Amino acid sequence: QLQFVESGGGVVQPGGSLRLSCAASGFTLAHYDIGWFRQAPGKAREGVSCISSSGGSTNYADSVKGRFTISRDNAKNTVYLQMNSLKPEDTAVYYCAAGPLAPCKPQKNVNSYDYLYWGQGTQVTVSS
Repeated sequence: QLQFVESGGGVVQPGGSLRLSCAASGFTLAHYDIGWFRQAPGKAREGVSCISSSGGSTNYADSVKGRFTISRDNAKNTVYLQMNSLKPEDTAVYYCAAGPLAPCKPQKNVNSYDYLYWGQGTQVTVSS
């Protein structure tokens, strides 16, 4: 059974940092592009970042570019999202998801419909 476990969320002050982890079980993460998404209360789900199966290609939403970094360790079956210079508007539930048809490409939006297998999410709250 394909399963993701996200971790690393929490409460942080503006300007702080968090690193989210997305650990996969039941399948080989290296076969999939991985996306990170977030959803704030009352708002639509937003694609934040993605990374290709090899790690050679990444993409970021304009709202997080320069502050967030996505990476992966296929040997550990885990993808990470390093979040720096956090802002209150980054507050949301963050999800990772696997896309089987190589959806992560430069200049292409990170769209939720390209990703089939989803984790349960981890809450990130940025507040003073």
